[in-house]
Amino acid sequence: MKWAGKLTGAALGLVAGGPIGSLIGALIGHQFDRGLFRGRSEARPRLDAATESLLFRAGFGVMGCLAKADGRVSEAEIRAARSIMHEMQLSPPQIRQAIEHFSAGKQPGYPLSSVLEELRRRIAGNRQLSRSFVELQIGMLIRSGGVGRAQRPVLWEIASSLGVGRVELAQLEASLEARSGRGPRRRDAAGEITAAYASLGVAPEASDEELKVAYRRLMNRHHPDKLAARGEPVARQEAAKEKTREVRAAYERICRHRGIR
Repeated sequence: MKWAGKLTGAALGLVAGGPIGSLIGALIGHQFDRGLFRGRSEARPRLDAATESLLFRAGFGVMGCLAKADGRVSEAEIRAARSIMHEMQLSPPQIRQAIEHFSAGKQPGYPLSSVLEELRRRIAGNRQLSRSFVELQIGMLIRSGGVGRAQRPVLWEIASSLGVGRVELAQLEASLEARSGRGPRRRDAAGEITAAYASLGVAPEASDEELKVAYRRLMNRHHPDKLAARGEPVARQEAAKEKTREVRAAYERICRHRGIR
């Protein structure tokens, strides 16, 4: 099965617009798999069958392990995993296999470290795919109610094994939670500021100049026009638009808090 496109598409969809966006992203990812974006080699992961198989097995196995990290797998986590399976347009046999991998991940002896090490070796250097894998795991937790305290160390192990740092992990979580519609309807002022700093990837004690540098760097990195010029797929461009809006809103919130004009 062609898993990489669905993984990347679904994760981009989660960033772009929560559960509905994930469905759209998965469909776009399916177009990558079918080769409908020929001529845009940078937008379509080129992976061998063994890597595709590993991504499928690890994607749901790690998901099961993460769900079990707090000692039990809740009905909400099971529903979240199943919804992801369906949004990725998996066939009934593939869904059965995905459930088997998820169940294996719940077992006490699941070899998380070795699975992550094999995954790291296979997709090392594919930044987009590594990030998408982590986003997918976060997305499952957010859909089921949020990242629990016992799950956070496991999530960090997953992220760090694939080269995703703590700041980026915090950004991903804040972004996905904000767009999922499943987070708290209201946050206190301190929570809003904390989320804003996480979105910009800077510490609250950063200087005004460091804040401005981080803002400009992120706006430059995610500028939709630059992605379009590089021939990036539409889904990625739309996700970039959302990201720039998030970054701008976070920067403006911090500026108001600091009294920066």
